[in-house]
Amino acid sequence: MTTNTTVLQHLDSGLLTITMNRPERRNALNSDMTKGLVEAAQRAANDPDVRAVLLKGAGGTFCVGGDVKAMAEAKTAPSFETKVTTLRERMEVSRLLHQMQKPVVAQIDGAAAGAGLSIALSCDLRVAGESAKITTAFAKVGLSGDFGGTYFLTQLLGSAKARELYLTSPILTAREALALGMLTKVVPDAEVESATRELAMSLAQGPSVTLGYIKRNINNAETMTLEACFDAEAMHHSRCSDTEDHKEAARAFVEKRTPVFQGR
Repeated sequence: MTTNTTVLQHLDSGLLTITMNRPERRNALNSDMTKGLVEAAQRAANDPDVRAVLLKGAGGTFCVGGDVKAMAEAKTAPSFETKVTTLRERMEVSRLLHQMQKPVVAQIDGAAAGAGLSIALSCDLRVAGESAKITTAFAKVGLSGDFGGTYFLTQLLGSAKARELYLTSPILTAREALALGMLTKVVPDAEVESATRELAMSLAQGPSVTLGYIKRNINNAETMTLEACFDAEAMHHSRCSDTEDHKEAARAFVEKRTPVFQGR
């Protein structure tokens, strides 16, 4: 188990809660945190005991992006090649969260900005508190964007709206972000933790194999042809039909009761 204190992990009943833990810096991303996030996402993807993921920030803020203060105070700069390689390695957290065959839910309170927003967008679902602020932020600090934000926002909203939000970098309220389709739901601030956990736990207790294939089908639709998506759907549907969870769901339907899924 990792000893990285900037990223905490807690597994409960199949739900892995990953907490970004630099509350004194509003969970701004530094080297330790991005390394810890990649490690946690790799664990989530590979650990069979993990059936769903909840990603959150400590201290009432999701993540304000890169640590701009540390960037400004840096005495020396690495070479261009080193910067590219290092950043690309750190960005793997977004790919892992997006592609793992397990549902991922982000709890957004306080703010999700810059790379923090990018990471939130890589998740499958996003629950935000009423007072949360959402912004791409990059243009305001002279950066073009990272952690997949341009990809995810374009997929979610289309290129026209993604261009607007990146080029002008407005600060959106949670309700404005919800209306655009960036968020799954908005709840009162006092309820954001319980609402997000309830949603994430319901997924952790769901038919895990099936949810994983649903996620893969939707990811396929982002890049594959219709015919290729049909082929994949047919294969995944057939695999799901052989699972114990499908058989349990069928029995529960006939018996008019709630199914109890075991994730297999």
